[in-house]
Amino acid sequence: MIRELQKYIDTTVEIIYMDRNGKFTQRKIQIRSVAGPFVKAICLEQRAPRLFRIERILAVRPLGRYAV
Repeated sequence: MIRELQKYIDTTVEIIYMDRNGKFTQRKIQIRSVAGPFVKAICLEQRAPRLFRIERILAVRPLGRYAV
């Protein structure tokens, strides 16, 4: 999963994410970097920077470099 996420740096993707309480969410994010166990990204819905644990990202789908 790390390599797959690294190839999407500076790209907008849609992810299925499970939070620490086991709740599933679908999010559109723009990946800024992948480092250690985290993806640093801009959450397009919240319009704010976020950290996502790679182990909790269940699926990823590219939307394009500048998709909103």
